[in-house]
Amino acid sequence: MSELLDRCRDGDHAAFAALITPYRADAWTIARQILDDRVDAENAIQSALVATWQNLPKFQGEARFRTWFCRIVINASFDILRRRASGAPTDLVDPTDVPEISATAPPAAHRVVDADAIRSALAALPEDLREAVVLREFGDLSYAEIAEHQGIGVLPVRSRVSRARAQLVETLKPA
Repeated sequence: MSELLDRCRDGDHAAFAALITPYRADAWTIARQILDDRVDAENAIQSALVATWQNLPKFQGEARFRTWFCRIVINASFDILRRRASGAPTDLVDPTDVPEISATAPPAAHRVVDADAIRSALAALPEDLREAVVLREFGDLSYAEIAEHQGIGVLPVRSRVSRARAQLVETLKPA
């Protein structure tokens, strides 16, 4: 890992690709769950990759690289959420162009609807709870890593994850 980091700091793009590749799926999962939009998630990941490349000289290894990179992805995702909330455009896709899922659609299509319900429920959570549960459930970070990200202790993180799960269960409960 340190050799890859050194090569990246020397401007080696191939080393950067090798460094990032094992974490791209994590980045995609985190961005997609936070943003509930494919294009925005792609934009967040691109921003995170640029920020990671630019900030590699600042990476001191105090946290694992995966933890540091995921934090950058989270920050990029929340930047897009803030732009969205301010009314600034975040994508070029017209949501009215998305086809409806019919009642005769295959079961996989209905799972997409379920995934959309989950994303909507996640989006309705307060930011601190959403971040904690996304990192735990989708980012597969430990409570200690989440605590480090959020700048709080492990017990408050456990509480946030628990409260987020309870709110998600309540929101997703069948009517």
